Amino acid sequence: MKATYHKYMLEFKRPSGTSRGVMTEKETWFIVLEENGKKGVGECGILRGLSADDRDDYEEKLNWACQNIHLGETALLEALLEFPSIQFGIEMAFLSLKSENPYLLFPSDFTNNSKSIVINGLVWMGEASFMKAQIEEKLEQGFDCIKLKIGAIDFQKELELLQFIRSHFSAEQIEIRVDANGAFALNEALDKLHQLKVFQLHSIEQPIKKGNISAMAQLCKKTPFPIALDEELIGVFSLEDKEALLQKIQPQYIILKPSFVGGFTGTQEWIDLANKYNIGWWITSALESNIGLNAIAQWTFTLHSKMPQGLGTGALYTNNFDCPLEVSKGKLWYNSSKDWSKNLL
Repeated sequence: MKATYHKYMLEFKRPSGTSRGVMTEKETWFIVLEENGKKGVGECGILRGLSADDRDDYEEKLNWACQNIHLGETALLEALLEFPSIQFGIEMAFLSLKSENPYLLFPSDFTNNSKSIVINGLVWMGEASFMKAQIEEKLEQGFDCIKLKIGAIDFQKELELLQFIRSHFSAEQIEIRVDANGAFALNEALDKLHQLKVFQLHSIEQPIKKGNISAMAQLCKKTPFPIALDEELIGVFSLEDKEALLQKIQPQYIILKPSFVGGFTGTQEWIDLANKYNIGWWITSALESNIGLNAIAQWTFTLHSKMPQGLGTGALYTNNFDCPLEVSKGKLWYNSSKDWSKNLL
C-alpha cells in the first residue's frame, strides 16, 4: 500500500464571519491510498485557530502517517490520538479504499436517493442587513430550522434579527438555533440567555469560551433554554476525560464535528456517553470540502437521528468538488445520477 498527501485551499464565495473573525479561504489536506490498482481518499479537515491539532508539526505528522501506512488503520488511529483531523482522514481513506466506489462509504437509503437528511440553514455573521437577507433567503428555500452565528455585532441588533424571524414565524414553524462561539463574557452570559429566552430558541452553542468548566456547569444548571457544547469538546481525547467533562458540565446537548473529535470512532464515543447521560446530540460538518462532507453525511444517516443536522456547507466555496450532494427544501439529498469530479483520484 502507498499513501500520499497534499494540501488544498478552499476559496469562500464570499467572506464568512464568526465571532473569531472573517474567513476568505480554508486550508484542507487529502490523504490518497493506493493498493492493487485501487485508490481511496480521505480528508483531514483542520480549521486553523480552532482544531486541537493546529500545531507546527501538523504536516510532519501527516507525512509520518503516510510513511507508516503499513502499520494499519487501528495502530495509526491510536498513534494519532492528538491529531483528530488526521485520524478522520485516515479512517475515511481506508473506508474509501475498501469500497467498490471510493466515494460510496456507507450504502443506504440516503445514497440510493430515496431518503434525505434534515439539516439546519446556516446564517453567517455580518452587518444586520446582510444577516437579515440570509435569513429571508433560508426561509424562502424551505428551511424550518435556522442556525444563526451571534456574538460579533451589537447584541441589540442580534435581538432585533431574532425578533424579525419570530414576528413572521412561530417556534412551531421555524426552529432557531444560535451559536455564540464562546463570545459572551462570563459575568453577562446568564443575563443574555434570559434576554434570548423570549424568542423560544431551540438551543445556544457554546455561550462562553471553552475551558471555563465550572462556569459552564453553572450556566447549564441555570439556563432558561438548552445549551449545547461545541468547542468545549475539542482537545478532549481519552474516553475517561470525555466522560468526566460531561459529568461535570451536564449540558443539554453536545455538537459533534468528526474532524475535530477523531472521526467516526471518536464521535461514536461521544454519542455513547451522551446517550448514557441522557444528553442530546447532533452532527455538524466543519467546513470540509465535499469529500469530507460526503463521508460525514453518509455516516450521519446511519445514526437515524431525527434532529436537524449541521451539514449544509458544501456550497460555500468557488473551487469545491462536484458531487451528488444537493440541498433542497431544508434537506440534504444524495442525487446518485450526479457524478463526482474525478480530479482528486
